[in-house]
Amino acid sequence: MTASVRTALITGASAGIGATFARHLAARGYRLLLVARRADRLEALAAQLVERHGARCEVFAADLTDPAAPAAVLDHAEQQGLGIDVLVNNAGLSGRGTFAETPWQDLAAEIQLMVTTPTELAHRVVPGMKKNRWGRIVNLSSLAAFAPPAASLLYTGIKSYTLNTSQAWDMELKPHGIHVTALCPGFTRSEFHDVMGTRDEADHLPKILWQEPEAVVAEGWAAVMKGKPVCVPGLVNKVSAAAMKPMPTRLGYHAGKALNPFKNS
Repeated sequence: MTASVRTALITGASAGIGATFARHLAARGYRLLLVARRADRLEALAAQLVERHGARCEVFAADLTDPAAPAAVLDHAEQQGLGIDVLVNNAGLSGRGTFAETPWQDLAAEIQLMVTTPTELAHRVVPGMKKNRWGRIVNLSSLAAFAPPAASLLYTGIKSYTLNTSQAWDMELKPHGIHVTALCPGFTRSEFHDVMGTRDEADHLPKILWQEPEAVVAEGWAAVMKGKPVCVPGLVNKVSAAAMKPMPTRLGYHAGKALNPFKNS
């Protein structure tokens, strides 16, 4: 099977890192299933990718905070005759309020979007990847996953979940030809801070801390293709992660693998 007949499902594909992944993979001959809430943005991106790369692009507008969304996305893929070879779990947000004062429905939506939905999507696509003996999963974590807990925010804990489970899935699935990578960017130029209402604070950060989404995606894609379970893109971010994490990432991964209770099952 060649890259020209493989299909990538990308969530949060309407802007930022998700849209950049779409451009990156379209340029490499992948068929795309682009998912986000904003249908108009998805359709505009798909048209651009068809014009520039001749890519086959399907779009599916969905609110991934809806528990029914993962099944609906993959039902649509099946109806279009698309088996998923690459999954990029990119969709995300970050709440700004305190835990106690934030309405439960907002917290539940954040957990659904960044914990339950990506986990369910991976669980649903893995059987097909195992059958084909080939698959790639990129889960968007964050440099925040290496940081100490932040008061009131679920974000740090959620991104730590993504980091840890990505490594666990990679240990289990790599023998089946499936690579799983937690991509852990730091500050990346995108619409994220505008949507979250943190643009003013972000604009005061030193320029050296920022990366362009193209650099993040290029390093993340290279990492998953090489079978690296964790990718912290950029030198500044690598130094920051090493300073915050007591045990080096690679050592932690291999220690966890050695202690895996299911390794002989």
